[in-house]
Amino acid sequence: MSKKVADVLWEMLAKAGVKRCYGIVGDALNPVVDALRRNGAIEFVPVRHEEYGVFAAVAEAYFTGNPVVVCGTAGPGVVHLFNGLMDARKEGAPIIAIAGDVESSIIDTSALEELNPYKFFEAASLYTARLVNPEQARAVISTAILTAVLEKGPTVLSIPGDVASADAADQPTDFTIAAPAILRPSDTDFEKLVRMIDEAKTVAIFGGDGCREGRDEVVELACKLKAPVGYSFRGKQWLEHENPNAVGMTGLMGYGGAYNALHEADLLLMLGTDFPFSEFLPGASVKKVQIDKNPKHIGRRTALDLGLVGDIKSTVSALLPAVCEKTDGDFLARQLAHTESFHKLLQHYVEKGPSIKPIRPEFLAATLSELASDDAMFFADTGTACIWLARHIHGGRDRRLFGSFSWASMANAAPNAFGCALAYPGRQCIALCGDGGFTMLGMGDLLTQIERRTPVVQVILNNEKFDFVHIEQQEAGIIPFGVEFKNPNFAKVAEAMGAKGIRIEEPEDVREGLAEALAYKDGPVVVDAVVDPLALAMPSHSPFHTVKGFTLSFAKQVLSGRLDTVIKELGRNVGIV
Repeated sequence: MSKKVADVLWEMLAKAGVKRCYGIVGDALNPVVDALRRNGAIEFVPVRHEEYGVFAAVAEAYFTGNPVVVCGTAGPGVVHLFNGLMDARKEGAPIIAIAGDVESSIIDTSALEELNPYKFFEAASLYTARLVNPEQARAVISTAILTAVLEKGPTVLSIPGDVASADAADQPTDFTIAAPAILRPSDTDFEKLVRMIDEAKTVAIFGGDGCREGRDEVVELACKLKAPVGYSFRGKQWLEHENPNAVGMTGLMGYGGAYNALHEADLLLMLGTDFPFSEFLPGASVKKVQIDKNPKHIGRRTALDLGLVGDIKSTVSALLPAVCEKTDGDFLARQLAHTESFHKLLQHYVEKGPSIKPIRPEFLAATLSELASDDAMFFADTGTACIWLARHIHGGRDRRLFGSFSWASMANAAPNAFGCALAYPGRQCIALCGDGGFTMLGMGDLLTQIERRTPVVQVILNNEKFDFVHIEQQEAGIIPFGVEFKNPNFAKVAEAMGAKGIRIEEPEDVREGLAEALAYKDGPVVVDAVVDPLALAMPSHSPFHTVKGFTLSFAKQVLSGRLDTVIKELGRNVGIV
């Protein structure tokens, strides 16, 4: 019996290291899914919503480095893949999307559920192919795989059902995935970099996700240069732990001495970061060098004195023996002292948390960080959950932190945690969910977790509003509007669905409730934590427009008769920075 095109597809994907395919079946996909069943080497994970499946796949692919497949049937199913594929592109996750397509005989006739994959996926996909002839199969499939794995991002294969079920051409299906190349700046640029570092009296480092593989080398360089190390949100999990020079984050979620360190140094080394908030980066008074393996990142956020293309591990490894050790540690000591001072401020609502109701989210997150295992994996929804993750969930050599940090989609945390719970059985996978995000996407596919008895811990920040949008409106100087909603008792909803539900309303129950959730291993847990809806979190450095916006918003609220709300909000945030 000859192989079908769909059989060749799964055979090649299995050889590439694919372990799972997330998605929903449908008519256009039936031949593809039937071949997946016959193959048997790749697990199919049916979900209730395709977007949930893509977010699960993104987290799995990002951390394992292995390609993961997602699928959606023609038209509406394919459309649901888009948001997760954008996340995969921004976070650098090797995802291969199998998109169902209309029969090849009716392509370009505006048939029911027909969609042009080239136009639709243009922004989200590194490579998009429409497989309309069996002779294409080997070349197209291998290109999709290699692009996803080597360029770290999503690719799309759009496959009509009649082509998927057609006899495959007699072609070999073997292919080779090359190891990542060593990428270093030219000798001339490298020598200039060494001179700039040696001539600078003080150096600061600002690192991002590009430091993932070169984490130890960056810390060693920082110690040699007496350089404080700040990091972007994506760099936190690599550069915060076991780093004596760590000074926190800058930006709207910033904490510690990072902002001052970046602005007061003679020379700033930006390593593997495409930090998008230019207003938090220094101007011409600080010399700036950026090193990144992606040439498109160089100099697009701020003007540079030197831009170099190279991966961080190789470049910094070469730099370590080439630069002179600095002996004056005063600059570093000042930034570390500033960081320590800010950390004490951050503890204000953590230490007072047991006696404050409603529950302070700072206290909740800090307690969760303390109770979680050393190799726990944390996932945060976009919004204030990211603030509490950044400030109060402490990383570690074996801990992992993830979210939609570059695309900033809602509702990612629960599916992210689900994907990693499948990829890393036995590890704690904890989702810090906004109530808006959980009701948007997490609640429906809680049924998927229940069906598989997947031990995901979902901690819902129940404040009955889109909290970060509320803060953004205040920053813009307008009266918050359209951000509030009513929630059910999430614990009771979870119990009715078949999961374990825990509701925490009293601060004295926080520790016991979280400990119970983390200890439960027989399936998913939903922790409904009723937190203070008026809690604020200001960055360590607030731009003038932010302070002005808050002031203006408060004034407008007072003049519109909401003085009681303003007084409550100010009264509940004594001690924040």
